[in-house]
Amino acid sequence: MRVRIVGPGRAGLSFSKTFTKIGWQVLEHLGRNDDLTNAAEGVDLVLLSVPDQQISNVAQKIAVSNSSSAAIVHISGSLTLDPLSQHERVASCHPLLSLPDSSLGEKRLLDKAWFAVAGDPISIEIVRAFDGKYFHVPDEKRALYHAGACIAANHLVVLLSQVERICEIVGIPFEAYANLIQGTLDSVTTIGSKESLTGPAVRGDLSTIQSHLDALPQTEKFLYRCLSEAAQEFATKETKSQNMKT
Repeated sequence: MRVRIVGPGRAGLSFSKTFTKIGWQVLEHLGRNDDLTNAAEGVDLVLLSVPDQQISNVAQKIAVSNSSSAAIVHISGSLTLDPLSQHERVASCHPLLSLPDSSLGEKRLLDKAWFAVAGDPISIEIVRAFDGKYFHVPDEKRALYHAGACIAANHLVVLLSQVERICEIVGIPFEAYANLIQGTLDSVTTIGSKESLTGPAVRGDLSTIQSHLDALPQTEKFLYRCLSEAAQEFATKETKSQNMKT
């Protein structure tokens, strides 16, 4: 399989290294200043790894040629196949992963990852070549699916950055929380969020929550208050639901 990557950023290079690792031939990468007219010539797959708002424009620059049967594939989580509509073979293959750099990206792409796929069967062929798993998302739910991905990745990082800042104030290593963080993720994965929530919100221990708010710097109070209130509401709903069942 011959591949060309358009957009050699972190995600693009992660895919490039992974394709090379599994034995697919990756031709010269193309970037923002390159002529994309013949990007689909001589390859089986053109992977567009560019920002969402640029996908349509980039796809339009790639010539539609009778001599090429290449599939044009984007890796956006939020977009449908509409931005690629001028091409005959189109697909999307969004890795449900964080790809912070190409080395970690390659490792994660080959670690039985999940992918959202659509369109041409080549998207499933990519997933199977990576030894991954796949699912389909209806077009009308793509944005909602991607919102979940952002919460799971980006918002989680923002939350953990607050833990880092508190660690600095207290004078303890962030790594000390690693087992707690991983244990929580493992619990949610294995027994679900309903059974995984612990702490003062579940106990209704409002005095402890207030002591946290009193101790936190002013800049940290808003995020803690929002999530604490959400935790209390979640715990209350679950308690009511269990009482109704019994």
